[in-house]
Amino acid sequence: MRKYLFILKATLMESLQYVLNILLGFITFFMLLFVFMNLWEYIYSDSVNLISGYTKEQMIWYVILTEMIWFSCRNPTLSFQISNDIKSGSIAYSINKPYHYIAFIIAKHLGEIAIKSLMFMVAGLVIGYCFLGAFPVIHLYQLPAIILSFLFGILINAFLKMSISVLSFWIEDSTPFHWIYDKMIIVLGIMFPVEVFPLWAQPMIRFTPIFVVTYGPAKLIIDYSNSMALQVLVSQLIYFIISLSLLLFIYQRGVKKLNVNGG
Repeated sequence: MRKYLFILKATLMESLQYVLNILLGFITFFMLLFVFMNLWEYIYSDSVNLISGYTKEQMIWYVILTEMIWFSCRNPTLSFQISNDIKSGSIAYSINKPYHYIAFIIAKHLGEIAIKSLMFMVAGLVIGYCFLGAFPVIHLYQLPAIILSFLFGILINAFLKMSISVLSFWIEDSTPFHWIYDKMIIVLGIMFPVEVFPLWAQPMIRFTPIFVVTYGPAKLIIDYSNSMALQVLVSQLIYFIISLSLLLFIYQRGVKKLNVNGG
């Protein structure tokens, strides 16, 4: 465990040297928030109206929070490094080093997004406060479930993105699958909460990664309830186990294929 903490710390220190690159990513972040906040401002012509059970403030905070989560988790390491390592053959050297390749990538990913997550969180909260004049009300007893849901969401997203990248053992390019996954999260999990979609579609959406990666953590902040917290955390625990097992299974099969073919 110590070596992975060292990798995380080293990556975190390295990320501090590239804060300017992170700031450039705020351009898209601000543009999307500006568009969606003004969109919901227009839709809620009467601020006392409810749309799918959400007030205007809740809907705007939902967009801000899900954007924060998604932009914080975006990392080329998950989408490109694994694929490039497999396609170039350099993974053959990595798997023989005194650490597990998957654990190494996860530690590196967490180190790379730590500073970025903090910066996007501060930016999102400042924008939301300037636009709405208030923060979501969070009580102290709610914090453990909220923090845990955010951590679970980050890890589940990482496992799923890595599983897609590991498919490069069998396919030429995993980029189209990353594109499909990303657009599914953006369209169904960031722009609108689950309740906005037709009733027949909501149960299906709740079984997708959207519920555990973006919707669940944001929902616990804007409309917390003990039943929702239990539902989100149980779903995340199930998804955590399944996604990690899937990742390790695909990775082991890929490594076995690599060894059979002589590296």
